[in-house]
Amino acid sequence: MSQFFVEQAVLDAGVKILFPVIRGIHNETDSPEWQTYRTERLAQLYEAYKDLDVHADPILEGFHILHDNTGVKRRKNIPASENLIKLLKKGQGDMFYINQAVDIYNLISLESKLALGAHNIDKVDGNVTLRFTDGSERFVPLGQTEPVPVNPHEYSYCDDANEVLCRLEIRQVNKTAVDQNARNVFYIVQGNAATPDELLQETAQRLIDTTVQYCGGVGEIVVPEVK
Repeated sequence: MSQFFVEQAVLDAGVKILFPVIRGIHNETDSPEWQTYRTERLAQLYEAYKDLDVHADPILEGFHILHDNTGVKRRKNIPASENLIKLLKKGQGDMFYINQAVDIYNLISLESKLALGAHNIDKVDGNVTLRFTDGSERFVPLGQTEPVPVNPHEYSYCDDANEVLCRLEIRQVNKTAVDQNARNVFYIVQGNAATPDELLQETAQRLIDTTVQYCGGVGEIVVPEVK
């Protein structure tokens, strides 16, 4: 069973992280109840965000400040939750749909403005460590077939095979993508220096409760061990 670690240097940079883990989900079918709730909630969030200045929002701007502090260029590295809000605005209250488990965390990311991600634990080699890269890692971004170069000194989620599972809070990978056959999943719930600890905890619990409600399984919040 995978364990979860984080480098002290990453925490010192301002990253806040929890890993909700849910085992035994069923992601093959879509719940009509979820679809109804999803439609209503996306419409509400669109109204709430349609005039939002992302750089005036402390949490969303906090990710950019985190990038500034770690040498990541702003223009090409839009934080995940900000990108979701932009997609929601572009769709005027509608969003792409992949599968139910993925849709749940995307909606909760929109609500919380935190960066969320999901990974199939059964595809992870060994343990997961949130650390700074050194440039030697293997990284095949989601939707691509060949590895791309990894910049050194980017905080990334890596497994024991030295593969990046998520670059920053921005780009996930094919290797651990959550599809309809996934049964055991770990989630990333990431904040920054502007994120209250209570929001991180509440978001992680909401993610577990909502996923278990619609996909089944048993969940727990894992606090990573500090290296």
